[in-house]
Amino acid sequence: MKLIILLTLSILSTSCNSQEKKVNTNKKSDSDKVEIESQIGEYVTSIFEDSKGNLWFGTNGNGIARYDGENLKYFTTKDGLPSDRVTGIIEDSNGIFWLHTGEGVSKYDGKNFTNFLVGDDFSSNVITNLLIDSKNVFWVGTWNGVYKFDGQAFHPFSIPYPKVDTKINEDTKYWVTGIREDTEGNIWFRRDGYGVCKFDGKSFTHLLKKDGLHSNNITQIEFDKDGSVWIGTRVAERDDPDPKKRFGKGGINKMIWNEIISFPEIAGFNDGDVYEIYRDKSDNIWIATVKNGVYRYDGVAFKHYNVPISIMGMREDRKGNLWLGGAGGLYRINQNGEIINVTTKGPWK
Repeated sequence: MKLIILLTLSILSTSCNSQEKKVNTNKKSDSDKVEIESQIGEYVTSIFEDSKGNLWFGTNGNGIARYDGENLKYFTTKDGLPSDRVTGIIEDSNGIFWLHTGEGVSKYDGKNFTNFLVGDDFSSNVITNLLIDSKNVFWVGTWNGVYKFDGQAFHPFSIPYPKVDTKINEDTKYWVTGIREDTEGNIWFRRDGYGVCKFDGKSFTHLLKKDGLHSNNITQIEFDKDGSVWIGTRVAERDDPDPKKRFGKGGINKMIWNEIISFPEIAGFNDGDVYEIYRDKSDNIWIATVKNGVYRYDGVAFKHYNVPISIMGMREDRKGNLWLGGAGGLYRINQNGEIINVTTKGPWK
């Protein structure tokens, strides 16, 4: 129960609070209900474009939706998924899809779902991230640490715990929020409470608040064209049971070589939560804040987009549109910079 409360607090609730005024109104009229029901999902957690150009939208409660250019189709537990909470999807070299769900890993071959439990406990089966790296190693991030998957069984992968000088939430100390690979083949692990951990195949290197990060609670990592690392964090103090103490550092840091910098002049980059950072095909870096919209960094300056919801997932499609999913539904920023709410009825083009 504590894990569920924390997830709701750190990923969903703050996002919902900032966007409800846009999708919902204080008066629960019939028109409000229609508007809410027409969204792709109350929470659109992730976006993916597959090798055929289909768009996939993971949701928290509605399974996963696929748009093939003409029709929107939902896949749920009725179709074989183990859970209707889907936080992401990847495609392997054989065109097989792998989904991270709230109850294990699910494999979809285009016709059937095959489901895998990572472990015997609840936390091991709440999947946060899947990665097939350049060496074809299949990594699985969970609320209970990291595993390697050989196609049949899951094997725990131990990551050392650095000494930290901040308070650790015992309920999330094993939570790995994500896994990424850089261009040199290093594997980067995002952790809630223990900062960033880089694994070069032999040794581990830790980046922590004492090194210059806003927080040890890491939510996202992205690499830019110059090799710099953009790091998203959340405010650790939000876990405090006392509402008056739920304030602290969080947001965006950038590591240039061994120097970690911040952007004190940008709203939402220093005392809020950032859950998504995305590098598009033109090498722009997109950063989504919880309450201050979305920013695009072109290597010179930041441009602000007033997206009215808190974003959890971003993806540029092959046509150059940027799709954004979050607490309140799905949005698209087209090539003209227009911000469009896309519902089950579109507009898709």
